Amino acid sequence: MRVFAACCPACREVAARPATRCDAPRLPRRGMLAGALALAAAPFAPAAATPAAVAEVLGSGPRRIAIRRVQTGESLSGIYWRDGRYDRELLRQLDWLMRDPSLGEATPMDPRLFDVMATVQKVLGSEEAWHVISGYRAPETNALRARQSRRVSRVSLHMSGMAADVMLPGQSSLGIARIAAELQLGGVGLYRRDGFIHLDCGPARRW
Repeated sequence: MRVFAACCPACREVAARPATRCDAPRLPRRGMLAGALALAAAPFAPAAATPAAVAEVLGSGPRRIAIRRVQTGESLSGIYWRDGRYDRELLRQLDWLMRDPSLGEATPMDPRLFDVMATVQKVLGSEEAWHVISGYRAPETNALRARQSRRVSRVSLHMSGMAADVMLPGQSSLGIARIAAELQLGGVGLYRRDGFIHLDCGPARRW
């Protein structure tokens, strides 16, 4: 198992406490020391800049996310944002849930991705758990998929922990894509034949 250094702009360090859900691993010693120093300064990850659409739809109350990982069958549900800040411990558990399962490799996910998912779900009026097909994608995994399909970008935001390929039970992929595109919160890719959509917290665009 490998845990890469933090790359998300909203959470530069990862908590060192062992997770109680999703069988998340401990960080390497160097990561534990960095996390301990960060925790001494603040118990929560700082909030990233919130797009107006997120604030308008989700309001100032707690933000909840529920995810089921298709490949592993693991599930996680909880409040990842409250009182204006992201919950560091739940984010760490989400990092592991969203890992590259083929290599057992995780990276800190950009929490703005969960804001995108939560906002789209709120507008759709769904309370189902997101089914995640692909979250973080290691460079080796992404390169392999790019060789297999032209639809996979060689500079995919999956490698930065900023994207996920998802399905939402009871909702069509086309319907989800339309709502996500209208919200203009990031990238939206419709893979209608495969029944899933790509969501990311990068620049607003669609394909």
